[in-house]
Amino acid sequence: MSKGKLAKFADMASYPHVFEYPYSAVDDVPFEMRGKWNESFFKNDHPIVLELGCGRGEYTVGLGRLFPDKNFIGVDIKGARMWSGATESMQAGMKNVAFLRTNIEIIDRFFSENEVSEIWLTFSDPQMKKATKRLTSTYFMERYRRFLKPDGIIHLKTDSNFMFTYTRYMIEENSLPVDVMTEDLYHSGMADEILSIKTYYEQQWLDRGLNIKYIKFHLQKEGELHEPDVEIELDEYRSYNRSKRSGLQTSK
Repeated sequence: MSKGKLAKFADMASYPHVFEYPYSAVDDVPFEMRGKWNESFFKNDHPIVLELGCGRGEYTVGLGRLFPDKNFIGVDIKGARMWSGATESMQAGMKNVAFLRTNIEIIDRFFSENEVSEIWLTFSDPQMKKATKRLTSTYFMERYRRFLKPDGIIHLKTDSNFMFTYTRYMIEENSLPVDVMTEDLYHSGMADEILSIKTYYEQQWLDRGLNIKYIKFHLQKEGELHEPDVEIELDEYRSYNRSKRSGLQTSK
């Protein structure tokens, strides 16, 4: 680990709006603020919005500036990246922004029933080899149900045609209500102030000529969720900081 990363982790440990609970820290220790984010940290009753896989936290901070009447929490396991958004929001004195460094697989340990209103998934790894690792899989949808409000909103913004197509099939298989779906956000006329917040990697994908895709849908509490049984063509390119695609042409 470089000195730069060590310094960033030291900073993060001192930030009052950063909570660090990787697997090892929560194995036998309950998260005391679960169900009490509004009361104990934000000190208000505003809606809570999560950005899962927040990276540098561009959306968490950007949305926090746009919506002072909502609370935003960026979640990721990579603290060195998260440091950017955590530092920016602290220096700006933002009281409606927090960061949680943990594994998203255990996200339901940190929020109680009906505590979260919306989830943003910004350029998540498409995980083309294993469905249960995809953040829009029914595996994760079941976890989100445990803390999302009834008819809670999920936003997916992605460069990956595989991730977009898989999510579309998942939505159709489970008859989830869709508000917006586009395969080319920035040429759709829908790229408003919210959707035009660009992450570090998004700008690089745009520079490569890739279309940005976006879906906004609702996750209902009731009903059994089913995985789509379809073959999906793999992405043809290697995305930034993601493993090489396999030799297979399609995946479920």
